[in-house]
Amino acid sequence: MQLQLWFTADGYGKTRALRLAVNQQRVQNQDLIDRNHALEAEVINLKQRREAAEERARTNLGMIGKNETFYQVVPAAALSD
Repeated sequence: MQLQLWFTADGYGKTRALRLAVNQQRVQNQDLIDRNHALEAEVINLKQRREAAEERARTNLGMIGKNETFYQVVPAAALSD
């Protein structure tokens, strides 16, 4: 019986590998849960506040307001290339 437990394909080695896989999956699941909570909070914020939506549009899409002027600053090193 001990030989089967330690040296067969269905013995201790498989059990240990399955435990490791379950632990890795739990860690991955927790990371995804945390990410989902952050995204839910962001969605709520975007739905409730117009300023949050505008800020996101400015940052990610380069939005410029009606009465605003856009200035692009180019570093000096980029000009000499």
